[in-house]
Amino acid sequence: MLGDGAYINIGLVVPHRKRPGRPLPAGEDADNAEHRRVRARVGHAIGRLKNYKILRDCRQHGDGLHHAVRAVAHMHNLALAA
Repeated sequence: MLGDGAYINIGLVVPHRKRPGRPLPAGEDADNAEHRRVRARVGHAIGRLKNYKILRDCRQHGDGLHHAVRAVAHMHNLALAA
């Protein structure tokens, strides 16, 4: 799972941090670029789902949210297939 810098040390893949006064090594910079690309895709997918009113201002928690997201994803996939 991916995370950002706020989730260090909880088992998520987070971007490499630049050390003060030093540039990131090329390999770490490439890792960060790939991390940004993947997170952008995930963010765009979540944004598409939020076009549906039930998720736009979602205040549900737990199982209700899970069912709402699954239902919206299913409807979105049906719309793409049509």
